[in-house]
Amino acid sequence: MRALQWTGPEKVAINDIPVPDIGPNDLLLKVGAAGVCHSDLTLVNFPYRIREDPLTLGHEIAGTIEAVGSEVRGRDIGERGLVYLFWTCGVCRECMSGNENVCAAAGRVAMPPCPGLSIEGGMAEYVRIPATSFVPIGDLDFLQAAPIADAALTTYHSIRGAREALRPGGTAVAIGIGGLGHVALQILDAIAGVRVIAVDVAPEKLELAAACGADIGLIAGPDTAKEILELTGGRGAEAVFDFVGVNATAKLSVETVAPNGAYRMVGIGDGIPEINAGPAGGPGLPWGASVRKSLGGTRSDLYDCVGLAQAGKLRIEVERFDLVDGPDALQRLDQGHIRGRAVLVP
Repeated sequence: MRALQWTGPEKVAINDIPVPDIGPNDLLLKVGAAGVCHSDLTLVNFPYRIREDPLTLGHEIAGTIEAVGSEVRGRDIGERGLVYLFWTCGVCRECMSGNENVCAAAGRVAMPPCPGLSIEGGMAEYVRIPATSFVPIGDLDFLQAAPIADAALTTYHSIRGAREALRPGGTAVAIGIGGLGHVALQILDAIAGVRVIAVDVAPEKLELAAACGADIGLIAGPDTAKEILELTGGRGAEAVFDFVGVNATAKLSVETVAPNGAYRMVGIGDGIPEINAGPAGGPGLPWGASVRKSLGGTRSDLYDCVGLAQAGKLRIEVERFDLVDGPDALQRLDQGHIRGRAVLVP
């Protein structure tokens, strides 16, 4: 089969590799679509060799069951679904409590094994998955379903974790209207009942934001914090979601979150928010505001995201690429030229 693989620092290639064998508790999935994420770029651009063998990329995977392991029950050949991206132990306290995204078996790093990032992924014609990771999608289109596995899951989890601050009549800010940000706007519109301010550096991204339910769009610049404070009576937004995570957006988040508000760090741009333990005031983090680094989501969150899509409340803005054009899709994403989510089709 063909697969898009990381072959070394800043190197990817389409290779011919064997169709994977499956074990008794696995499924073989014929891939219908695979989303392209900034996490893929982080891996590809990592300056050091992380392993000797090539690694098949792709953790946003949707497809059809092609074969079923001998010990698997309740799954049938031909069933359509997507893949929960964390392949966890399933028996630790965190997993048993429904917090699979921070499985205790992953230690302090709390990054459970994930296809395409640490084990063979789904940017290929077939992929082996644990049967427990399969989530049915009914008749959802694969192009729409694949990005739900991360772009929707991650945004939904960050929003659910801030629900206490998201009261009707309040304000939420979404920074970075890309693959995750444009999904977040739709989820906020569907479940939160708040006014939403979208922030981005590109006018075309704010056009996408308006189409996804944003009430106000702001071009990011030196006065953005002042504008948000003016729009919120000087108090700030009840929730700020940073889908970029660089220094500038982290600083903006701290300066615009309200007292007792929620600041959620979702983007992985290595930004350092200016937070200290001194008295609150000025542009610093206000009293009562919470800060949380939000990773992925739970299996239950993923079922909720599928439900939103099936109800017509969530639609991913997709740019379709053939699998063989995967290197071009990664390059365009790296250059900021993707509108919404790039999705590869074998």
